[in-house]
Amino acid sequence: MQTDIQYDSSFMGELINRLESEGPFSSWELFQMNYHAAQTAMIPSFKGLKALDYLPQVTFLDHQVSCARDVIEEMNGRAILADEVGLGKTIEAGLILKEYMLRGLVKKALIIVPASLVNQWSRELNEKFYIPAVTFQKSHPWDTHDVIITSIDTAKRSPHREQILEQDYDFLLVDEAHKLKNHKTKNFAFIKALKKKYCLLLTATPVQNKLVEIFNLVSILKPGHLGNYESFLEQYGQDRQNLSQDGYLKTLIQKVMVRNTRKNAELNNVKRHIETVWADFTDAERDVYTQVENATETLPAFARMTLLREICSSREACYLSLKKMMTDENQESLLQPVSEEIEQLPQHVKAAKTVELIRQIGDEKIIIFTEYRATQFYLQWYLNENGITSVPYRGGFKRGKKDWMKQLFENHAQVLIATEAGGEGINLQFCNYMINYDLPWNPMRLEQRIGRIHRYGQDKDVHIYNLAIRDTLEEHIMTLLYQKIDLFEHLIGHLDSILAELDIGNLESELQTIFSESASTGEAKIKLENLSSVIQSTEDQAAGGEQ
Repeated sequence: MQTDIQYDSSFMGELINRLESEGPFSSWELFQMNYHAAQTAMIPSFKGLKALDYLPQVTFLDHQVSCARDVIEEMNGRAILADEVGLGKTIEAGLILKEYMLRGLVKKALIIVPASLVNQWSRELNEKFYIPAVTFQKSHPWDTHDVIITSIDTAKRSPHREQILEQDYDFLLVDEAHKLKNHKTKNFAFIKALKKKYCLLLTATPVQNKLVEIFNLVSILKPGHLGNYESFLEQYGQDRQNLSQDGYLKTLIQKVMVRNTRKNAELNNVKRHIETVWADFTDAERDVYTQVENATETLPAFARMTLLREICSSREACYLSLKKMMTDENQESLLQPVSEEIEQLPQHVKAAKTVELIRQIGDEKIIIFTEYRATQFYLQWYLNENGITSVPYRGGFKRGKKDWMKQLFENHAQVLIATEAGGEGINLQFCNYMINYDLPWNPMRLEQRIGRIHRYGQDKDVHIYNLAIRDTLEEHIMTLLYQKIDLFEHLIGHLDSILAELDIGNLESELQTIFSESASTGEAKIKLENLSSVIQSTEDQAAGGEQ
């Protein structure tokens, strides 16, 4: 076969002439654009992932590889990664970034994540993907490194904000992107103003309350993809149900969003074993619980409910709240006798049950979740008294201390005692036992907790123990909400859509309303029974419609 090669003498002559006379040349910007266009054209196909050949040490799940392919091949690198908690959104994002870097399409990247996750993201990208990502330090400017990880609180502050907005980023990633759902916030305006070629928004809950939240996220990725704000509201309104009921809207969203669920992911092979562990108050504790119930009848319903929940958690949590309330002279005479009774109580029955459970489990690593910081302090002391090593984890800790606590837990202590701050972000695949010392009233928060251990990388079945005290507020919530409608097993993954259909914006607020508007515990119990029946009925209808 003979190839006919033609020599372009006029072009070469003109090029040599300009080189010798030092110009005139085209602008550097035009040359760069031409260069990148030529680079892209040299790639024979945009199908398939080259990065998989360079990362043999990482075992990717099918849904993660499929997600990366879809984002790169079909969505042009602008997408919402909306997998359920624990399915590996970080892995998907890392794979996408690695692919673009290998193709020479990304050099400069900005990664914005919650402050508590900055170091974790740095480790993941460096150790798993060999991406030289650094965390932002005040000692160097924003253009010093190509891949920088920071928190949005740091990035949006002056002088950082102005310096970042001057940069041209090839790639922008925002973790926990549901916090950008309100287009009137400074966070939203800042992220939208950033200059970026490719953009990933990571969130397990792309729509929490109103349909317009998904419009706001999409407008960061592809302005105009869903029309303008006014026309979108006029056509679709705020009802989240329209997202699944309107075929055209659903198709538009699918062009910019990937969502995998446990139901269709391989992670489903790791099973959850849920067990309710009941405890009974001692006579002294029961007497104090009744006194708190009676003495607080004149208090606002929410305050009363909080105190009853706290006495079910620890003496310390309830005592501290009573002391704060007693600064009001009108309440002091009413609450003083109860606080004195609480001071005389022995150790809490639920703490004793926790020690019994830990000994039953054996030498395994265990994470304990509590709602109250006072309970966290108490549990750490009580476990130590019983020869069990533990470390705390809470929102008030700085980033470095959180990392230190996690490291101590992994290498030295048997137990990590976490407040709700531990329910978001921290990865604990080396642990597969969890004790919910206090149950949250928002089941979606429970799902976040479980996602700390039931996630990508977990190769053992996970064991969840939920503690509750009989004949208390805890029992009502446990039996009439969690157990009756089986939230632990199958419902929690799509509870948000069921609540939207019932026009319930927030389950926790709904429960508070029930107790605040009930004249007695008995009335509240009946209302809870009705609520759980309605939720169960709606779930059954939805399940019937899918079949």
